[in-house]
Amino acid sequence: MSTTTAERPARTRPAPITLTANAEGRIAELMAKATGPVAGVRLSTPRRGCSGLAYSIDYVETPKPGDEPIATPAGTLYVDGASLLYLIGSVMDWVEDDFTAGFVFNNPNAKGSCGCGESFTV
Repeated sequence: MSTTTAERPARTRPAPITLTANAEGRIAELMAKATGPVAGVRLSTPRRGCSGLAYSIDYVETPKPGDEPIATPAGTLYVDGASLLYLIGSVMDWVEDDFTAGFVFNNPNAKGSCGCGESFTV
Protein backbone atom coordinates (compact mmCIF):
# COMPACT_ATOMS: atom_id res chain seq x y z
CA MET A 1 0.00 0.00 0.00
CA SER A 2 1.40 3.36 -1.01
CA THR A 3 0.68 6.55 0.85
CA THR A 4 1.22 9.94 -0.63
CA THR A 5 1.62 12.93 1.55
CA ALA A 6 0.71 16.26 0.07
CA GLU A 7 3.32 18.87 0.82
CA ARG A 8 2.04 21.91 2.60
CA PRO A 9 3.35 25.31 1.68
CA ALA A 10 5.80 26.70 4.21
CA ARG A 11 4.05 28.77 6.83
CA THR A 12 5.33 32.30 7.27
CA ARG A 13 6.75 32.74 10.73
CA PRO A 14 5.76 35.88 12.61
CA ALA A 15 8.57 38.25 13.54
CA PRO A 16 9.92 37.53 17.02
CA ILE A 17 9.37 41.14 18.04
CA THR A 18 7.12 43.96 16.87
CA LEU A 19 8.38 47.47 16.19
CA THR A 20 6.26 50.57 16.57
CA ALA A 21 6.32 53.31 13.94
CA ASN A 22 8.51 55.38 16.28
CA ALA A 23 11.04 52.53 16.58
CA GLU A 24 11.11 52.09 12.81
CA GLY A 25 11.66 55.83 12.42
CA ARG A 26 14.56 55.78 14.86
CA ILE A 27 16.15 52.84 13.03
CA ALA A 28 15.85 54.89 9.83
CA GLU A 29 17.69 57.76 11.54
CA LEU A 30 20.41 55.41 12.76
CA MET A 31 20.85 53.91 9.30
CA ALA A 32 21.10 57.38 7.75
CA LYS A 33 23.79 58.39 10.30
CA ALA A 34 25.95 55.31 9.78
CA THR A 35 29.49 56.36 8.91
CA GLY A 36 30.37 53.19 7.03
CA PRO A 37 28.76 50.32 5.19
CA VAL A 38 26.15 48.65 7.37
CA ALA A 39 23.68 45.84 6.78
CA GLY A 40 21.41 47.02 9.59
CA VAL A 41 21.31 47.17 13.37
CA ARG A 42 21.44 44.25 15.83
CA LEU A 43 19.39 43.88 19.00
CA SER A 44 21.02 41.68 21.62
CA THR A 45 20.72 41.03 25.35
CA PRO A 46 24.23 40.90 26.83
CA ARG A 47 24.73 39.98 30.47
CA ARG A 48 25.13 43.20 32.47
CA GLY A 49 23.34 45.41 34.93
CA CYS A 50 21.72 44.71 38.29
CA SER A 51 19.18 42.20 36.98
CA GLY A 52 21.41 40.22 34.64
CA LEU A 53 20.42 41.11 31.04
CA ALA A 54 20.31 44.42 29.20
CA TYR A 55 19.13 45.53 25.78
CA SER A 56 21.86 46.56 23.36
CA ILE A 57 21.58 47.95 19.83
CA ASP A 58 24.63 48.15 17.58
CA TYR A 59 25.42 48.59 13.89
CA VAL A 60 25.88 45.41 11.86
CA GLU A 61 28.33 45.24 8.96
CA THR A 62 27.81 41.51 8.40
CA PRO A 63 25.02 39.48 10.05
CA LYS A 64 26.15 36.63 12.29
CA PRO A 65 24.96 33.07 11.71
CA GLY A 66 21.81 32.63 13.77
CA ASP A 67 20.74 36.28 13.61
CA GLU A 68 17.01 36.63 12.93
CA PRO A 69 16.40 39.40 10.34
CA ILE A 70 13.36 41.63 10.68
CA ALA A 71 12.73 43.86 7.68
CA THR A 72 11.70 47.43 8.43
CA PRO A 73 11.00 50.21 5.94
CA ALA A 74 14.34 51.78 6.88
CA GLY A 75 16.58 48.74 6.97
CA THR A 76 17.03 45.42 8.69
CA LEU A 77 16.90 44.84 12.42
CA TYR A 78 18.82 41.70 13.31
CA VAL A 79 17.91 39.94 16.54
CA ASP A 80 20.88 38.11 18.01
CA GLY A 81 20.20 34.36 17.89
CA ALA A 82 21.33 33.85 21.50
CA SER A 83 18.90 36.56 22.66
CA LEU A 84 15.91 35.42 20.62
CA LEU A 85 14.19 33.34 23.32
CA TYR A 86 14.37 36.27 25.76
CA LEU A 87 12.67 38.60 23.27
CA ILE A 88 9.89 36.62 21.58
CA GLY A 89 6.62 38.56 21.77
CA SER A 90 8.28 41.86 22.71
CA VAL A 91 7.28 45.26 21.40
CA MET A 92 10.10 47.71 20.70
CA ASP A 93 9.29 51.43 20.84
CA TRP A 94 11.25 54.68 20.68
CA VAL A 95 10.18 57.19 23.33
CA GLU A 96 11.29 60.79 23.77
CA ASP A 97 10.26 63.16 26.52
CA ASP A 98 11.67 66.31 28.14
CA PHE A 99 14.41 64.40 29.98
CA THR A 100 15.26 61.19 28.12
CA ALA A 101 15.12 59.46 24.79
CA GLY A 102 15.61 55.78 24.08
CA PHE A 103 14.27 52.47 22.96
CA VAL A 104 11.71 51.01 25.34
CA PHE A 105 10.78 47.32 25.39
CA ASN A 106 7.52 45.76 26.49
CA ASN A 107 8.86 42.25 27.05
CA PRO A 108 6.39 39.58 28.22
CA ASN A 109 9.33 37.29 29.11
CA ALA A 110 10.85 39.70 31.65
CA LYS A 111 10.08 38.61 35.19
CA GLY A 112 11.64 41.67 36.80
CA SER A 113 13.87 44.67 36.19
CA CYS A 114 16.23 46.85 38.15
CA GLY A 115 15.08 50.15 39.62
CA CYS A 116 16.65 52.25 36.87
CA GLY A 117 15.14 50.10 34.12
CA GLU A 118 18.46 49.40 32.40
CA SER A 119 18.40 45.64 32.88
CA PHE A 120 15.93 42.78 33.27
CA THR A 121 15.70 39.16 34.34
CA VAL A 122 13.80 36.26 32.78
